[in-house]
Amino acid sequence: MSHEHHRLEQRKVRFDFADTPLHWVPGEPEASHIMNTLHLILPAGEFWFCRVYNKALPLITDERLHEDVRGFVRQEAQHARAHDSALTPYLERHGIDPTPFTKGIYWLFEKVLCDYPLGENAVTRWLQPWWLRQRVGLIAAVEHFTCVLGNWIITTRSLDNADPVMLDLLRWHGAEEVEHRCVAHDLHVHLKGSLLMRWFYMLVASGALIFLFSRSMRTLMRQDPATRYHWGFLRLWHALGKRDLLPAMGSIGVAVLRYFKPDFHPRSEGDLQVALDYLASSPAAQRAAAEIAG
Repeated sequence: MSHEHHRLEQRKVRFDFADTPLHWVPGEPEASHIMNTLHLILPAGEFWFCRVYNKALPLITDERLHEDVRGFVRQEAQHARAHDSALTPYLERHGIDPTPFTKGIYWLFEKVLCDYPLGENAVTRWLQPWWLRQRVGLIAAVEHFTCVLGNWIITTRSLDNADPVMLDLLRWHGAEEVEHRCVAHDLHVHLKGSLLMRWFYMLVASGALIFLFSRSMRTLMRQDPATRYHWGFLRLWHALGKRDLLPAMGSIGVAVLRYFKPDFHPRSEGDLQVALDYLASSPAAQRAAAEIAG
């Protein structure tokens, strides 16, 4: 468990995208759309995180970890709502229909990765503790990626001229990913998830995320006349990463390799104080705090 423990709070942020352009990174439609894929992927995925972790809560015997997981669930639910709020007033307003992708991803999380994907019977009920550990292991691997991406978005200066509302959404989210970076790993260890299982699910998560980002990117770009023609996903990410418009592909690869160290712990990822400093200055987070205080 991390020594940098503090209570995770839910910041009930809201964002107004009325003036946010489709290409919210000026002159960079491809970079804008790759980051816009988060609005398609994350609502279904993060609400699934919450459902899985609520199943795990009764199994947690460590009081501090129990509190951390509850805080994690509250933050992830807010992330899902924030990104979901961008679909209609932002993407659909600009003529982008997200449903060709979102129908499939909701099926993935609600049917394939649900509690009983093969139906409920005596055998699948008996397998529930095992199936819960598998899903918690997958979430731990995905959370490593979200921490790495979150740390990049709050520290890069290359996007400082981007639309301030969308940038604040991504930086607020990224800062909270760094803030709760240890919870998924600690929960998986607490539930007796093995080192080999963590390694296996990092391989699964890596392939799954490449596939989901690629499919959602195509959904967006094929509907935008400015990006009807585009390179392959990994080639495009590599080119944008060299210009610091996305995290450098090499840095992501190194971060994945770190996960395979036997003594790996997420406390070494990112800088917690930098994340907390951004959360203290985030316009959306400040408005949310003022509403609570008022």
